[in-house]
Amino acid sequence: MITLIKNAEVYAPESLGKASILLVDQRIAKIGEVDEEAVKGLGIDYKIVDADGAYAVPGFIDPHVHLIGGGGEGGFATRTPEIQLSDMIQSGITTVVGLLGTDGTTRHMTSLLAKARGLEEEGMTTFIYTGNYAVPTTTITSSVKEDIILFDKIIGAAEIAISDSRSGQPSLHELAKIVGEARVGGMLSGKAGVTHFHTGPGKEYLSLLHQLLEEYELPASNLYATHITRSQELLDDAIRLANKGSYVDITADDETGEWVAYYKKNGGDMQHLTISSDGNGSLPKFDEAGKMIGFGVASTQTLYQQVIAAVKNQALSIEEILPLVTSNTAEALKLNNKGGIQEGKDADVLILDKETLALEHVFAKGRHMLENKKLLVKGTFEK
Repeated sequence: MITLIKNAEVYAPESLGKASILLVDQRIAKIGEVDEEAVKGLGIDYKIVDADGAYAVPGFIDPHVHLIGGGGEGGFATRTPEIQLSDMIQSGITTVVGLLGTDGTTRHMTSLLAKARGLEEEGMTTFIYTGNYAVPTTTITSSVKEDIILFDKIIGAAEIAISDSRSGQPSLHELAKIVGEARVGGMLSGKAGVTHFHTGPGKEYLSLLHQLLEEYELPASNLYATHITRSQELLDDAIRLANKGSYVDITADDETGEWVAYYKKNGGDMQHLTISSDGNGSLPKFDEAGKMIGFGVASTQTLYQQVIAAVKNQALSIEEILPLVTSNTAEALKLNNKGGIQEGKDADVLILDKETLALEHVFAKGRHMLENKKLLVKGTFEK
């Protein structure tokens, strides 16, 4: 299948100006001037999308989604549901990384792997992390390193919890062993081998991660901390960690634009910052005594909504915000075919209305998933 997107203002995520984009099967074949009549004359199936008055941007990469649900902190009835393909398409997500959270007992790594494979069959690019909050952490083979080496979809370890009453209260050496195993597993399999850390509201903030870099021979780029906007003090600590070369991740919420602006103003390395949705994860609220007083479910839609809000409501340009959900994430996770509109990369492209930034079209590996705001593809059991 060939698709020609013409007359778009392209952000790759850097601005390329007005250009056409030729998608051939699953890849971007050409950017620039494309002979429309020549495309029509090839004698094979083609589609022409006129994107005049619109932006073409890379498909979003969401590095933190609970594909098979999460939660359970309020009992079995509070386990959140599995995600649906349409949720992600309508959020502009074309690549997703799944993970477990608090529960590594009734949520299984093999189930997460199966869910990722199913979503891939339905059209989404998927990867997963091995592990969960606990230390020692949940794996398939009983080894973080072997999971990463032996399973194509496993690219690192997560969601290892620190500064949280729900964590396994790990020692520094226990964390170092996980990070070291993930790194070696990544080296031997050509993957990122990152360790993705859940950061809770505890007063230690990211101190364990700073100590790892000070006391062990571990590269900063193998540490990837999320939930960094629980407080200004935590974000300040995340800025310090990012400026050492680690990656840090904001969980999208109603104040994402303000947090990004603060991060930038206070000298945070913008190339080491990403944004994720925490999609289908639980959002428990606890009082000072540790009693749960509220509960919610995170939505992947928040990621798209907050990216757009950051552009509209903050002094942040599209070129500044887009890398946080595209190229930065691809770099952190070593997803070489993702994160940009470039010849040879996967044909993951979003078309946004230039005035409203509304999501008009979604292409995932060249497949038209959303057309003129209408879903063309749904999950196998979606109505």
